[in-house]
Amino acid sequence: MPNPADSADQSSSGAYARAGVDIDAADRAVDLMKVWVEKARRPEMLGGLGGFAGLFDASALTSYKRPLLATSTDGVGTKVAVAQMMAKHDTIGFDLVGMVVDDLVVCGAEPLFMTDYIATGKVVPERIAAIVKGIAEACVEAGCALVGGETAEHPGLLAPDEYDVAGATTGVVEADALLGPGRVRPGDVVIAMASSGLHSNGYSLARHVFFTQAGWTVDRHVDDLGRTLGEELLEPTRIYTKAGLALARETRTHAMAHVTGGGLANNLARVMPPELRATLDRATWQPAPVFDVVRTLGDVSQADLEATLNCGVGMVALTAPDSVDAALARLADFGIDAWVAGEVDVDPDLKGTVRLEGQHPGW
Repeated sequence: MPNPADSADQSSSGAYARAGVDIDAADRAVDLMKVWVEKARRPEMLGGLGGFAGLFDASALTSYKRPLLATSTDGVGTKVAVAQMMAKHDTIGFDLVGMVVDDLVVCGAEPLFMTDYIATGKVVPERIAAIVKGIAEACVEAGCALVGGETAEHPGLLAPDEYDVAGATTGVVEADALLGPGRVRPGDVVIAMASSGLHSNGYSLARHVFFTQAGWTVDRHVDDLGRTLGEELLEPTRIYTKAGLALARETRTHAMAHVTGGGLANNLARVMPPELRATLDRATWQPAPVFDVVRTLGDVSQADLEATLNCGVGMVALTAPDSVDAALARLADFGIDAWVAGEVDVDPDLKGTVRLEGQHPGW
């Protein structure tokens, strides 16, 4: 979020304004976003918007025997270009929050608080407030406090209508509850959780296919998608935080993988011990139509598609067989479509590999 002016004598009529930085606009943006930031609080959050640092009461960690802090930093990549094309800025925050909080959840950590950073060519208060609105609403969905942030005006570096967003979050997990490769066992079941669409990865490929190769525009209605291209591409990232924490706490789930850049196999491989492998059957799920449209319209090979996009799976859990039914039922409680996609066995090559076999229905 914007900081106050550096000194009291700076104003939008001074030299700074003539250089392209509007302090008054930044102050108006702060006023507009306050209502949204206030909604994204936790009881441990101290103070309000406008301080130099966000404060979080660490005494909340005294109930842990050995608390491990976890942190994650990310952005949303070139998906912001679609938001700018659509002039719709109140959903990109879900993509930002989803990228960082669910990177924590895979190790069983609860996200505690988050900060954001918005860089723009020109501060338009209503636009900045809309971005922060999405961030705050997503933090509420994830159970995470939005404790502060920064908005930087970069005239000459970014065009007036351009912006980029990034964020960082901190969470905590009990040491003996930490999920990861060391817990994975032969016979574990691979539970796949449906994505809401492309999420926030692979947009350079998608934009190349749709805008460069095909020459489509965001307002083009695509029958296979049932809506305009822009509406499809701007679909917010699904946030798995609360569902993932429920699996970690209530079932014998040993590891989770957040399917982001690199696709399903590459991200699942990050939580596989070298002596085991996971085999997934593509026939167990039908990716949303947008993935097939990218594949066929852009003549993209399945290998390239799977190495770039999530192909319908946004999160994966490796769960003990006797907990699978409970895990699926718990995910259903959170409105997440999930299914058994494969299993874990011994890897004779000791590479910790992930294999995708079979074919998606209709592909």
